[in-house]
Amino acid sequence: MRAVYLTSMILLLMATAYGQDEEIDVEIDGQIVKMMIFGEDTLLVADLDDVEVESPRSFKNNEDYRYWRKCRYHARKVYPYAVEAIEVFRKVEAFSKDSKRRERKKYIKSLQKELKAKYEDPLKNLTKTQGKILTEMIERELDISTFDLIRELKGGVKASFWSGVGRFWGYRLKEKYNPEDDPILESVLQTFKFPKSS
Repeated sequence: MRAVYLTSMILLLMATAYGQDEEIDVEIDGQIVKMMIFGEDTLLVADLDDVEVESPRSFKNNEDYRYWRKCRYHARKVYPYAVEAIEVFRKVEAFSKDSKRRERKKYIKSLQKELKAKYEDPLKNLTKTQGKILTEMIERELDISTFDLIRELKGGVKASFWSGVGRFWGYRLKEKYNPEDDPILESVLQTFKFPKSS
């Protein structure tokens, strides 16, 4: 990040030293960017998004490294679904604040129809590991157990049903995500950023 800043400063100093012929504001991808023209040369000046750089990871053994790669691979696959699920939950929460119970149920039902048509097939094709990482990603971001999430959206009976189904597949839906249970998975999930609620 510092190298980019220094390079930009050097270019700007060079540009001011040679004298600026013209400065124009240009819109690129919805962002206003300054374009400075010096003779036949053009320099674009724009603010860049923040970038996070990670230090190389070290692992106790090769098995931990392979597990980390596996988690990272599957997390990348399910990340778009987690973003969508979190966004939908936040929409329902926002809608629920100003609506009656009946309107809320109707809204959830319409969302469910829309999401089922869009995501039923892709979600059915997830592996067990991908399903586990998806639920943990959602729980981590929303700070709520999957059981409580289902209960809030669909009621206690459905939550109990899915808790039983989850137990059959080795999931504990009533237990909220705990980063200390799997530090390697937590290190992977820390690298994924979710849009903040508006």
